Amino acid sequence: MNPTLAALHVYPVKSCAALTPPSAQVEARGLADDRRWLVVDTAGKFVTGRLYARMPLIRATPLAQGLRLEAPGMPTIEIAVPTSAAPRRSVEIWRSQVDAAQTDAAAGDWVSRFLGTELHLVHMDDIAHRSVNPEFGRPGDEVSFADGYPQLLISSAALDALNQRLSEPVSMLRFRPNFVVEGTLPHAEDDWKRIRIGSVEFELVKPCTRCIFTTVDPERGERNADGEPLKTLTTYRRSPAGVTFGQNLIARGSGTIRVGDAVEVLD
Repeated sequence: MNPTLAALHVYPVKSCAALTPPSAQVEARGLADDRRWLVVDTAGKFVTGRLYARMPLIRATPLAQGLRLEAPGMPTIEIAVPTSAAPRRSVEIWRSQVDAAQTDAAAGDWVSRFLGTELHLVHMDDIAHRSVNPEFGRPGDEVSFADGYPQLLISSAALDALNQRLSEPVSMLRFRPNFVVEGTLPHAEDDWKRIRIGSVEFELVKPCTRCIFTTVDPERGERNADGEPLKTLTTYRRSPAGVTFGQNLIARGSGTIRVGDAVEVLD
């Protein structure tokens, strides 16, 4: 079999809609423009689609010096990347505290109106840093506002195997990967340790454990009342760590990767 990169996804604002570019720049924290913005509550704690199922309806498009936000029933808004003089705020994401840059209040007001509660939008600039769990990374490894690791990979065959078990198939975007790989057996990625996509090498460091966010339909912004596909995944993908689907990656280099690139399994 000849694995290839079938799709690329980036999520400029964590938990919001995916963009599907034909190519992406691999950076130390993840793909360029991937999860560099974060919605937080009034206490500075991160907010995701686990709590607000409508978040995937927000489409964030990177601009040269900012971000465009669009959502059903909302006026389009463009916001600027905070300058170095912008106020900073310590925000909590999982076990990390990140010194993020605050955006203009208009951005938080816009998100608050759409989701129905007071929220704020912050940005991870070059000053902000967040380390990968040292148990699975190396000293100096960093991550954006992604859950824990810079990239996530899933084989299309894994999704096919899941959909064969479901009465209603689901899309890959339920699982929010960065890389979708075709030309493999289902869950072949479980056995990979190192791969190369284009000219960039990646280390596969940890299976991705799954949560209730997988039950949110990103096209409707609603949670499935039947608990699918997580309910079915528990029947055959449960491990001591939890229900797993896909693999977390850390890049060991930088460069541009493109849809259609060969995915070479090195180890």
